[in-house]
Amino acid sequence: MTLIDEFILWLEAERRYSPLTVRNYRRDVDDFVTFCGLTHDNFDPKSIKREDIEEWMVYLFEKRHLKAASVNRTLATLRTFWRWMLAHGHVEKDLITTIHQYKTPKRLPTFVPDTRMDDVVAELREDIASNDFVRLRDALIILLIYTAGLRLSELVEADMGDLSADYTTLRVMGKGRKERVQPMLSSLVEVLKKYFIQISSQNICTAQKKALILSNKGERISRRTVQRIVERKLKDVGVQGKTSPHVLRHTFATRVLNEGGDLREIQELLGHSSLKATQVYTHLDIERLKHTYAMAHPRERE
Repeated sequence: MTLIDEFILWLEAERRYSPLTVRNYRRDVDDFVTFCGLTHDNFDPKSIKREDIEEWMVYLFEKRHLKAASVNRTLATLRTFWRWMLAHGHVEKDLITTIHQYKTPKRLPTFVPDTRMDDVVAELREDIASNDFVRLRDALIILLIYTAGLRLSELVEADMGDLSADYTTLRVMGKGRKERVQPMLSSLVEVLKKYFIQISSQNICTAQKKALILSNKGERISRRTVQRIVERKLKDVGVQGKTSPHVLRHTFATRVLNEGGDLREIQELLGHSSLKATQVYTHLDIERLKHTYAMAHPRERE
């Protein structure tokens, strides 16, 4: 087993990262090793110099045309790899800590305004009333992300057994294999009940282990299919800009905050390990207040 394989195994077994995250780490490390003209078999971390890492960053930025945030993410991967090697005695010098990241502009999360989201939910009522499995399932996908703030991976990986017997809570496995219990709105409970009735009556899935969200062939739905469903549904109602599942998650958090939700509560609902990740929504609220103030203040109207 090569050094890089050991690191990947550590990410899976010790850090318990998701398969997607592990795949991204492996890609970044492979990319760096290849850039240095090495392979897994002949990679010697003691031969790496600080200049190699800096040149790699410049290469990603200027030749690959990656944005600063993407370059910083790949540097974070290498930083984790290097710290692991330090901890296990594979290297003696820390070449990463003093390397500065590229400056990135502070971006606020994109979300769907309340009035537009109300239009989306109103449009879903016909799909919920339908006896067509795909229409009902697609509506359920939108509502699960919007009303429970689920990540795309959390939705796709959820199983039917993760729901409580009365459908009022969903056990969610978040980032870092951190488990939380997510409450389901009463209106969503009724949609879930109808969804399961359709699965049974239309013989959608007969397997013993069942994913929560199924394809029309009874298999676990793919990430890309969910992305297409969300994009189509939001654009059909006239939502402009980004129309991803993560936008719906941001919309959930923003609405909870605007309705008076506590930041700590939002942190728990989103499954954030740190409050710092949740605090970005306070900036959203401040921007909204600034806009309201500017529109209402008489001096501003002058």
